[in-house]
Amino acid sequence: MSEKKTQTMKPATAAQKLGILLEAAPEEFQSAPVSRTELAALEAKPPAWLVELRANGPHPKQVVAAKLGVSISGLVRGTVTEPLTSAEIQALLQQPPAWLVTERATQYEVREEQIRVKDRDAERARKIAHVARQAAQNEKAGRGR
Repeated sequence: MSEKKTQTMKPATAAQKLGILLEAAPEEFQSAPVSRTELAALEAKPPAWLVELRANGPHPKQVVAAKLGVSISGLVRGTVTEPLTSAEIQALLQQPPAWLVTERATQYEVREEQIRVKDRDAERARKIAHVARQAAQNEKAGRGR
């Protein structure tokens, strides 16, 4: 029987899963594949460099977008193309430029629409299930005669 090969991922994938910017990670992290076991260990007991990156950045665009409450496309429209630190994100939140106010409003509307559609779909599913139950009951009652 052959030994099971350890599954590894590229450093970029591991960085994305950890929510950090690959270029800001130590060289030894950037240069070698990361096993699932190593990734789990990093998540369970993060080393100082990982704690520092998560707390202060620089942060990758998906983290910046989430912290600002906008989409990644919104960042691009706002001409934010470089990673930002936590301090830079805080500064934007404290004195939001016009593009950030607009993008946050847009993101809010998108989320509200997603909730509306989810609720509508759940209501439709509920009605379909109700009709199916009634049909099954009617069929069962019809056989019982």
